[in-house]
Amino acid sequence: MRLLLIEEDAARCDYIRERLASWRPQAQLTVHSPVSQGALAPEFLAQGFDAVLLADSWPGGRGLNWARELASRAGFAPLVLLTDADLSETREACALGAYTLSREELERDTFAQVLVAAEQRQALARAVWRSSRAGRETQRFGDAFIRGYRFIRRLASGPTSDLFVGESERAGRLVALKVARDRQDEESQPVDMFQRFLQEHEIAQRINSTAVVRLHDLGVSDEHAWLVMEYFELGDLRRRMRASLAPREALRLAAAIARSLAAVHGAGVLHRDLKPGNIMLRHDGSVALIDFGLSKDLALALDLTDSGTIFGTPHYMSPEQGHAEPLDARSDLYSLGVILFEMLTGQKPYRAENPMAIVYKHRKEPIPRLPAQFEAVQPLLERLLAKTPADRIATAEEAAEALQHTLDAWLARGISG
Repeated sequence: MRLLLIEEDAARCDYIRERLASWRPQAQLTVHSPVSQGALAPEFLAQGFDAVLLADSWPGGRGLNWARELASRAGFAPLVLLTDADLSETREACALGAYTLSREELERDTFAQVLVAAEQRQALARAVWRSSRAGRETQRFGDAFIRGYRFIRRLASGPTSDLFVGESERAGRLVALKVARDRQDEESQPVDMFQRFLQEHEIAQRINSTAVVRLHDLGVSDEHAWLVMEYFELGDLRRRMRASLAPREALRLAAAIARSLAAVHGAGVLHRDLKPGNIMLRHDGSVALIDFGLSKDLALALDLTDSGTIFGTPHYMSPEQGHAEPLDARSDLYSLGVILFEMLTGQKPYRAENPMAIVYKHRKEPIPRLPAQFEAVQPLLERLLAKTPADRIATAEEAAEALQHTLDAWLARGISG
């Protein structure tokens, strides 16, 4: 049995966990804080749970109001409202199709009876959904049929893969699914695409840190491969940068990115495609790096790019990367410097009409100056954007420390923004 508990009271969470453990030791309880985590995503149906338990109230919210909204979502898991024996509240919850449990009933056999009834109802609903034509169609992501995942929407399309949002029954949450295109045309689907998926999965699993995207699953069939990843409701840094970024927020994010790079480099991995679109944001303010398909795994000596091949995104490439020269961790730090400049100014440091001209400017043109109000950041920027690796900050840890020091000094001076 898997239950989702929406509750803010830690004592009641502990009590329900104890009651559940004494009745069904193998049962799983996931707690969602309505205050710190907010409302459930509008597409979420809790299909991986046997029931969703709702507290009667919490600071700024009421369980019955949530029950009204959640009950309107077709296919949502059975609801159990934890009431304070308010008869009118109980009657409305029942009218919505929800079960109810008073505080007194939590201590009696009614607790188990209600949960068993909800579990049986959900099991029947799952069986009907899985066997229906509509249920089968909602498990289709492009041309790929992926059992156990419900299609929600397509996020993006690339030359070799598509990105979708879906709901994972096993994970009990929304996830992102990266699905490789059908391999009917061998020329349009490079042989190493599946190798890249395998490398991306292995790297993220081995790093095992919040610094990188969490991977839930890897699947391979005769025609498709797919990665199931953490879904970031806030999107990527590129989206965040479309709104104005305060300087202190830009410095905070840059320091967070540097700390994430430190975890990646510490595992023996070079990212090699660090850019705003590959930096994801979480609600708690942390960042996660994604897309390790172009990474070099030093620990395993894995490099899926040909020697002498230029890869990555020209605007964010280090001079050595743009000229297909040997790379180390300082190349990723150069990309971080580009991102810092862009977060502060809204512009990329080097612009031109074609990619090769941008590559040339990275190597030959002077490091650009920040606007006068960011003069205090210029020395650090120059250490990140130095033309030769030997003149750059040496490690991501050092970069994170320097960025945090710059941020602290900025805040101490009380500079606006």
